[in-house]
Amino acid sequence: MKYLLSIFVMFLAVSTAVNVRAQAKPKIVFDKQEHNFGSFKESAGVQTTTFEFTNKGNVPLILNNVQASCGCTTPAWTREPVAPGSKGKIQVSYNPANRPGAFSKTVTVMSNAETPTVILTISGKVEEREKTLAELYPQTIGSLRAKQSYISFVTIKQNDVKTETLELINDTDQPIAVGFKQVPSHIKAQVEPTTIPAKGKGILTVTYDAKAAGTLGFASHRIYLSLNGENNYNNSIGVSATIEEDFSTLSPQELANAPVASFDSESVDMGDLKQGAKGEHTFTLKNNGKRELIIRKVNSSCGCTAVSPSKNVVAPGESVPIKVVFDSTGKKGRQSKTVTVITNDPKNPTVTLRVSSNITV
Repeated sequence: MKYLLSIFVMFLAVSTAVNVRAQAKPKIVFDKQEHNFGSFKESAGVQTTTFEFTNKGNVPLILNNVQASCGCTTPAWTREPVAPGSKGKIQVSYNPANRPGAFSKTVTVMSNAETPTVILTISGKVEEREKTLAELYPQTIGSLRAKQSYISFVTIKQNDVKTETLELINDTDQPIAVGFKQVPSHIKAQVEPTTIPAKGKGILTVTYDAKAAGTLGFASHRIYLSLNGENNYNNSIGVSATIEEDFSTLSPQELANAPVASFDSESVDMGDLKQGAKGEHTFTLKNNGKRELIIRKVNSSCGCTAVSPSKNVVAPGESVPIKVVFDSTGKKGRQSKTVTVITNDPKNPTVTLRVSSNITV
């Protein structure tokens, strides 16, 4: 009996020891879990802090992964197992380049500890550095610099005249005389002063006369500059505008009796086309209004798309086909083109039709 009791006691002791060992886990304890870098200049470069931790468990601690919430935060950490009572560290660096303003980022620490996931946080505020002239005015027009190399009038009514300006910066050590080689007839352009001093600034003023342009829809042009008498076609500024018909003078009754443009569909997928083949589709335009619908203009986004409406004046209740032919010559892969139809429908004067296909070689 005593022999059996001894065996039972020994078994219980071994079983308890195994169970305790199975339940034992490392315990990760950080000196801190948050760090604020405070306010610092962007030019100060990468900022780094270290989060130290201690394994207060009874078995080795292993960091499985340390993952930052964004690429601007780069962690480095202790890779080898950390023995009970020993310390490890996680080094976190933040790159402020081109990231002005306040920030708060997290680093997720995953381990075999009894608390398997711990979140560390870094924060601070980056003071924006003073930008260089090249960054403020990134576009070059010959020897001049500008924020952009184009002027957009966005939308303009067909009888309106609008003016926009553009700063021109002379970042050289010599004055630059600015003239114009070529300006479209419906556009007026002038620079003040006409000679921009070294390290100085001039203002280009462009006036767009939509009535004189004599068109509707999107229109783009170029103004060619002459710098110190040199006529280089690379020294140019783009000018664009979307010209709309002016319906503001129509009375409520005229609007109620106006034409209404309605398409059976506004997009088509021609599917697979062998390179060089032509795809065709016919859209149907119906006038659901009470007066004649006039097709003012039809534009395609590229010369590869030909459009031919059967007629330009559509009676009330009448429908007309608009045939679109897409030439896939020289194209490959997924293609998407647009056709813009402009009418005298005051509520919906511009409709964009979309044509797509997949060109196989």
